[in-house]
Amino acid sequence: MLLARFPQVLILALTVQAGWLLALAAAAEPETTVFARFHTEEGDVYGLVEGDQIRQLSGSIFREWKKTDKVHPLKDVKLLVPSKPRHVFAMAGNYKSHLEDAVIPPKFQTPQPFFKSPSSLLRHGGRIVLPKNATDEVHYEAEMVVVIGKRARNVPEDKALDYVFGVTCGNDVSERFWQNDEEQKDVQWWRAKGSDTFGPCGPFIVSGLNYDDLLMTLRLNGEVKQKERTSQMIHNVSKQVSFISQHVTLLPGDLIFTGTSGTTSKLQDGDVVEVELEGVGVLRNRVVKEQ
Repeated sequence: MLLARFPQVLILALTVQAGWLLALAAAAEPETTVFARFHTEEGDVYGLVEGDQIRQLSGSIFREWKKTDKVHPLKDVKLLVPSKPRHVFAMAGNYKSHLEDAVIPPKFQTPQPFFKSPSSLLRHGGRIVLPKNATDEVHYEAEMVVVIGKRARNVPEDKALDYVFGVTCGNDVSERFWQNDEEQKDVQWWRAKGSDTFGPCGPFIVSGLNYDDLLMTLRLNGEVKQKERTSQMIHNVSKQVSFISQHVTLLPGDLIFTGTSGTTSKLQDGDVVEVELEGVGVLRNRVVKEQ
């Protein structure tokens, strides 16, 4: 009755409510920061991505850094692998949709990380090289990649995200014959997963996202081949970081490829493969056959 008799009170109430809703929506939006590593005449540096430009930083994003007055058009810089890791891990069987069994097998109920070679890393825009002696079953694997921000040893799960700097896009390129064929008798996945150029990642590191619920999409020559949210990981980011840190000390800039979803298929000479991660961007690489 009061609002009906005094319309100005109604207007004020609606205005306050609208303002409160806008404030609530703004508070719900994550505050993200976008970093990149790129090449300049002075050497390789880190930058802060600001729209279509990148502002050069002094120092290291993993220690102390400051903005400089040097700004470059993003389209004109050569983006590099986002960090220089000492360790590169990747997760096996971390999406139920990637496993052949309807039920998660016992061994995958525990995180199953393995090593990739740091020399496998490839920048955005670089070329994935199919080795001469590989079979024609070299597959793509779209993955979110965790970037470690500080030294992590024996980290509890509830503190693990404090050690995550951000995430980037990744492609865990895999030679299936070397990986799976019993007659090949490769004891480890050292070349199936770690050959040169088998670890594209980039283009940016983004911090402040909800890493456990991002849409991940892979396109091969423009056609969607993989599409799933990171919420479908069997072991979330905290579990992965905590588990690995119980055995291997993680260092700033280290990378964890967090696993791939669904089914994969082969790459061929001339293909263009793109991995898009919600809130991060698109990692794009062309495939070439080693001559």
